[in-house]
Amino acid sequence: MAQGNIKRKPLVVGNWKMNTTADEAIELARSITTDIGAIIETDIVICPPFVWLSPIASVITNTSIKLGAQNLHWEDKGAYTGEISARMLKDVGCEYVIIGHSERRQYFGETDQSVNQKLKKAIDAELTPIVCLGESLQDREANRTNALITNQFNNDFEGFTDFEKVIIAYEPIWAIGTGKTATAEQAQEVHGLLRELLRQKTDGYNEVRILYGGSVKPKNAADLIAQPDINGFLVGGASLKAKDFKAIIKAVSGKD
Repeated sequence: MAQGNIKRKPLVVGNWKMNTTADEAIELARSITTDIGAIIETDIVICPPFVWLSPIASVITNTSIKLGAQNLHWEDKGAYTGEISARMLKDVGCEYVIIGHSERRQYFGETDQSVNQKLKKAIDAELTPIVCLGESLQDREANRTNALITNQFNNDFEGFTDFEKVIIAYEPIWAIGTGKTATAEQAQEVHGLLRELLRQKTDGYNEVRILYGGSVKPKNAADLIAQPDINGFLVGGASLKAKDFKAIIKAVSGKD
């Protein structure tokens, strides 16, 4: 439900997931910064695996590209083997963190409750959370998309008010890593719903950026970003190919 001519600065986030060796990560980051590192029309974030955060932070220094993480724990420290705290992420230079990605929900038992806890911890640590939600193919085919998205939204943001500090990412689960993509119209329908849900929570609903994630590629980026409530992308596979990732950024920035 877009209103007026609100201008939201686009955001493109590259989620590298569990990919790259150290050398591959550094080379990919260097390739991305070439002729992209100075773009100011679009905010750019890359989210490498935890172990490569520090070296990648060095590569993107003095560019417009920001560093993000793929997950965090809701406690500051303690006996949580294998986990990463918000304080650790801040210490290596992260400014953003992905929370509640569908793969975290599917494979690692992430729940709306844990998303809510992580969201609040990210805000406390002055990290910008990118909160993910989306429906399965079964939900879409059963016409349950709107009900599921509404329920997820309300649970994920229960007791939360700092919406001006949040990024939301709609990622239809049926389009993650499958090569399938929601049409621009399908994506806008859900983004419009999310805008309306935000309107019910905050006066600043029109400033919140809502990203689309789900097999985003250079060939569909322009059509998707043209929709009034799609304000950027959470990019998976295409972010591992510097040429494709840069093409998406240029499409979003109007430089293609």
